[in-house]
Amino acid sequence: MKIILLSVATGLAAGLLGALCGVGGGILLVPAFVTVFGFEQKQAVATSLAIVIITALASTANNARAGNLIDWKIVAAVGVASAITAWFGSDLMRSMSNQTLTRVFGVVLVVFGARMLIKG
Repeated sequence: MKIILLSVATGLAAGLLGALCGVGGGILLVPAFVTVFGFEQKQAVATSLAIVIITALASTANNARAGNLIDWKIVAAVGVASAITAWFGSDLMRSMSNQTLTRVFGVVLVVFGARMLIKG
């Protein structure tokens, strides 16, 4: 029962963060899966990506319903390019150690977070 409650609480936080910030919840989900659920980094990343599909569909449907918030031409171009790269990136992720992957994830969060705070 405890794992179900933790899962629901994590999902609620990730859904809100994803909808507000467009981060897909990965910023919250990956660290939560590692620290709270005891996943290894690779399992946390793979599980987070699967959940992002569901979160993104719900948020996209609601944003599309609201009007012209979504630039579908950009969605098509970026979506195709990122899908192709993600296919190969998942192979790269599986070839890395959990420790290296954790460090890459941490550096990406710090670099982009600092840039957003500085550029505001």
